[in-house]
Amino acid sequence: MFGSFGLTELLVILAIVIVIFGGTKIPKLGKGLGEGIRNFKSAIKAAREDPEEKPAPEKDAEKNEDA
Repeated sequence: MFGSFGLTELLVILAIVIVIFGGTKIPKLGKGLGEGIRNFKSAIKAAREDPEEKPAPEKDAEKNEDA
């Protein structure tokens, strides 16, 4: 799964991450990463369900065309 990384290397990487970010920020980083992955998956699923539908033009673009 992790290629040629062994247990020792993974522990060293984990220790470096804890030193850099601190123990209190790691749950926040995990939460943000999880939300990002969830949003990405839902966008991919929506694109697969309705690939023919084009996004609606933005209102700002319509105003610029009228001027």
